[in-house]
Amino acid sequence: MMVKKLENLKWKPMWVSQLGCIKGCLDYLKIDVSDAWLFGGTGHAFIINMHEIVCPSSPTVWNTEMIFKLGSNIGYTIDGVCISKSDPNFAEKQKQVWENTKRSIDKGFPCYGLELEVPEYYVIYGYDDEGYCFSGPQYGTSHIEGHKPWKELGNTEIGILEMSTVKPTKSANDIKTVKDALQFALEHSKSPVKWIFPKYKAGIDGFDTWIKALEAGKSHSWGMAYNSVVWNECREFAVEFLKEAKSRIGKQDKLFDEAKKHYEVVAQNLKKVAELFPFPPKGEEVKDTSRCKAGVEYLTIAKNAEELGLKTLSKIVNKL
Repeated sequence: MMVKKLENLKWKPMWVSQLGCIKGCLDYLKIDVSDAWLFGGTGHAFIINMHEIVCPSSPTVWNTEMIFKLGSNIGYTIDGVCISKSDPNFAEKQKQVWENTKRSIDKGFPCYGLELEVPEYYVIYGYDDEGYCFSGPQYGTSHIEGHKPWKELGNTEIGILEMSTVKPTKSANDIKTVKDALQFALEHSKSPVKWIFPKYKAGIDGFDTWIKALEAGKSHSWGMAYNSVVWNECREFAVEFLKEAKSRIGKQDKLFDEAKKHYEVVAQNLKKVAELFPFPPKGEEVKDTSRCKAGVEYLTIAKNAEELGLKTLSKIVNKL
């Protein structure tokens, strides 16, 4: 059996598995980008998206195309395809994706796709005669490697086949990278229909949705655990991105320090929420009222700091 592999290409363990895939691909392509610059430069470090019952889908079910567009500022481009198994030409397109992915790997360009194991993203580090060789998450940030027959990709209950190829490009200057990312984050925070789907909210409304669900006892236990670690990871990288942006740009230091201070508070309190509702959770429902009360208190502090942080990001954008 013929096997083609891109040696040393692996998923980098991250709760935001798509960015973990992109980081693994960037490392393989020897594109020197810090984790924080990737999270911040795509705007993802400042995102929150929340379903009304704190569904585990919240971190991924929003229009993420800006991760692709803003990636060109950082130094990469992504050619992606997303098709549904309800498409009448699904089998034909499924084969086209298979052939295109093999060609990309033959040319030395890494790829990543959706749901080769669980409903997360996986790096495609090679292929054989029958399917994809992949690297990625099993539960949370635990790493696995495996094989997926190409005819099975997308044939799941979710029924989405998504595959992307990562290629290098010339990066933008630091001011453009930071300004574009923060502008997107500010736009996303207003929950526009361009980025947000029905029953989900972003920004401060996202925090309010989270708080109300927890107060009403309507939050999903897996959703509580998963959302907590994902958004905490994002805000921790927001802090690191603001530090790096300050050092790279060399002006507006006070505003970057002010924003960093606010996002440190957000990160610290989301970490406390994640500790209250550890991943993976036990049981399907959140019933412990004392934990819920503490969670509401931490989320309220985080929300208030987030609001101040967004105002400071707006000031930075206006000054750059």
